Amino acid sequence: MTLEQQWLEYDFNPFILFSQDGKVRSLNSEAQFLLGVATPKEIFELATTHAPLTYGFKTIFLEVEFGRHRFFGITVGYIDEEEIGIKLYRFPTLAKNNIQKPEGEPTNIFTVIDLCISSNSIGRSIEFVKDFDPTIPDVIIDSNQLVKLLNQMYKCFLHNNKIATRVYYRVGEYIKYDEKKYSLFSIEIVADTIDKEALGELKEYVDSTCFYLDIKENKLTINLPIITKSSLKASE
Repeated sequence: MTLEQQWLEYDFNPFILFSQDGKVRSLNSEAQFLLGVATPKEIFELATTHAPLTYGFKTIFLEVEFGRHRFFGITVGYIDEEEIGIKLYRFPTLAKNNIQKPEGEPTNIFTVIDLCISSNSIGRSIEFVKDFDPTIPDVIIDSNQLVKLLNQMYKCFLHNNKIATRVYYRVGEYIKYDEKKYSLFSIEIVADTIDKEALGELKEYVDSTCFYLDIKENKLTINLPIITKSSLKASE
């Protein structure tokens, strides 16, 4: 690759080039991460909606959010009818008060989730569906805080007949503490509808913790670093 191509490839901001029918023709590394939470159709529609009326480029400031990815502006451009490109300018992915290094003991995430599901299912005829990645190890975390948070999250969905819980790796995403990178995983809870009053209480609680909560329509997701006992020893 030329220097210009490498510069684009390693840019902190996602760039995607589409064909006229919305197919991805090329993208940089950051755009690959973005497409892990957003569909090409969503990004293509964003580009075509804000494209300049004539050939050329247009930069506008607007807040756009896809999962943990938040942007404050975009540039859209095209020089013919065959291709259109978009570059999104990102905010920092995590707020300052949400990047504290987790403290606590090695905790089995699945045991904690099962405990919360068990307590929230008492006296209710709700179907709890689980989709867990069993390869996620025990992580360092304050288990008491996590239990409180999960219970608050489940509370937002207890009026539904079915609640799904998914635990999965966030491929290609990480957070840095003390100059060391840690991969991320997510706990995602989703149902048909969400209780707005309970959601307000949840937001207030999250503000007092080090957790990052992603709220999207009828889905709540927390993103956690994979900090293990062995990884802590390796960084000492």
